Amino acid sequence: MPHRVLVIEDNRDIAGLVQMNLRDLSTNVDVAYNGREGLAMASRSDYNLVILDLMLPDMDGIEICRTLRNTKSYLPILMLTARTSELDRVLGLETGADDYLTKPFSIRELIARVRAIFRRVEAMTENGVVSESLIQRDGLEIDCEKHEVKLDGQSIALTSKEFDLLVHFARHPGRVYRREQLLDQVWGYGYDGYEHTVNSHINRLRTKIENNPTKPRYILTVWGVGYKFAEH
Repeated sequence: MPHRVLVIEDNRDIAGLVQMNLRDLSTNVDVAYNGREGLAMASRSDYNLVILDLMLPDMDGIEICRTLRNTKSYLPILMLTARTSELDRVLGLETGADDYLTKPFSIRELIARVRAIFRRVEAMTENGVVSESLIQRDGLEIDCEKHEVKLDGQSIALTSKEFDLLVHFARHPGRVYRREQLLDQVWGYGYDGYEHTVNSHINRLRTKIENNPTKPRYILTVWGVGYKFAEH
């Protein structure tokens, strides 16, 4: 079945370019040119991906992203923005975006990011979500279908990428991953210089699931190599 993609972008030239190139991937692409229309379309239809501009008329991408994360079951979101500051990028990821692309971007990189998201979601479905929808590890409970995490019975709010990272670790306790491997297997791509993205996500994840992030119980550092999930 072809993937269904919603592009929420007020610049009609950019929206048309993205729509045209995504159709080459055998996807069905819908376009919304303002925030409220885009949120309504995303809420009432089942899409495999939303490509979301940060700056939109009526309602910005941050608000749309937050709303979708609170009301929809898991829906991949790729955020586009003309902003380049680290704060804006982190804000987009913290609200639940799966990935972030800064304008101007190359169509080749956009296609690579979209393909990576599709591959990752399909791999999660085929390799674990169906067979192991509920993961329990030493007081940590991960519901893969509902995208919910509980620690000792208390709900933990994670961003989409933090959730994916935690699931990947929890499915393979004891296995050590280099940062480049995590970029490839969780983010779906690997670029030199992006290793700090892994570090920052693990640090934020630890602050949410560890009682003492400086002495982690779940996600352990293997010095000189990478990270692993503890074998409890």
